[in-house]
Amino acid sequence: MKQTSRLTRMTAGERRAAMSLASIFALRMLGLFMILPIFALYVDDLHGATPALAGLALGAYGLTQGLLQIPFGLLSDRFGRKPIILVGLVLFALGSILAATSDSIWGIIIGRAVQGSGAIAAAVMALTADLTREEHRTKAMAVIGMSIGLSFAVAMVVGPVLDGWIGLSGMFWLTAVLAVAGMLVLWRAVPTPLHSRRHRDAQAVPAQFAEVLADGQLLRLNLGIFILHLILTASFVAVPLVLAREVGLTSEHHWWIYLPVLVLSVAVMVPFIILAERRRMMKRVFLGAIATVGLAQLGMAEFHGHLWGMALLLFAFFAGFNLLEASLPSLVSKVAPAESKGTAMGVYSSGQFLGAFVGGAAGGLLLQYGGYTGVFLLSAGVALVWLLVAGSMREPRYLASYLLNVGTVDLQQARRLAMDLTRVRGVAEAVVIAEDGVAYLKVDHHALDEAALATYASAEPGTAN
Repeated sequence: MKQTSRLTRMTAGERRAAMSLASIFALRMLGLFMILPIFALYVDDLHGATPALAGLALGAYGLTQGLLQIPFGLLSDRFGRKPIILVGLVLFALGSILAATSDSIWGIIIGRAVQGSGAIAAAVMALTADLTREEHRTKAMAVIGMSIGLSFAVAMVVGPVLDGWIGLSGMFWLTAVLAVAGMLVLWRAVPTPLHSRRHRDAQAVPAQFAEVLADGQLLRLNLGIFILHLILTASFVAVPLVLAREVGLTSEHHWWIYLPVLVLSVAVMVPFIILAERRRMMKRVFLGAIATVGLAQLGMAEFHGHLWGMALLLFAFFAGFNLLEASLPSLVSKVAPAESKGTAMGVYSSGQFLGAFVGGAAGGLLLQYGGYTGVFLLSAGVALVWLLVAGSMREPRYLASYLLNVGTVDLQQARRLAMDLTRVRGVAEAVVIAEDGVAYLKVDHHALDEAALATYASAEPGTAN
């Protein structure tokens, strides 16, 4: 049997895997996000560009990313994680080079779509699962999630500064360089798993799609992430232009707004996350954040010509956005059956990227025909729709997913073990998949008897070399 101490410590190999894969994610997302706060400013400089096409270019990566990330994950089961991740990074670099060498809007649209076609998210998550033991996987995924959030914040501040130095073409060249850096990290730093298999907590399982797509609570959350990234992308079709043309800030000074806004919004977000989890007020905090995003957009429709008004409204928007971005994955984990979490997260992530595509396309159209006010009113309107839909969601159970490696068992042993596990204090649900040798649990961490749970864990060899 494993000792309890082994359940609380990641090995050096697991830490290396988490940090190196987080670095690949961060390098890739940094390149994508740096374009967000500056691209709209080039609507008059690119051959054939219109506001509608600029919005399409901004969101184009989301279409290919949303459609291809689950297939890339499935292909990694057949051809290996690292080769598929490498292919994805090569496609991302090629798309960046295509956009960097193009002086037309259509070249950039195609380049952005090719960038998105390197949809490595699911393959990276699968490799993370291969390289970590079940009881440490949540920690590794959290490291990757934090790297994405950090890359977004850095990109929003650094993007405008770099734009003043190297321009749009230089930004795309830099994105290609970041993709090559990701390849080097993959080659030199990411461990190679001894064994690869499908992980139900980290990967989509095709047989589970019907169940996940029929779950009304999960559909509400999928709609939520779709709308959240629709609003984000649509907003940044307009916000850079507002700051430059209405407020009078040159692009290299936009970080004066973004830096304090992002820092303060994160500081405000943290107490609300604690309140939602510890005081079990998740639904109320969640609905309040949606309302905050919608009201901020409504305010921008009215006060977008005022410096301090825009600064305060962007602060309110990002406070709500960051809170929702952190809360939604947690809610998916709480709502989804433990053995279907990977499938639920795969569908959720696809919704996120497709929302970015629709937001860019719709935001560009409204900017062209309805001006800044039209863009912000669209965002406020879809936030209202989300608020109405989310209002009918059930209060989530305050349970977390928990994985336990139980070793080789047959079907009869798996059923008996599942019954035994439900008798452990703090375990609300238990499903043991014999072919995986894993128990998928829903637990209340505040009540969980980890020592008792550890007695059911099976020893296993290292996960990587």
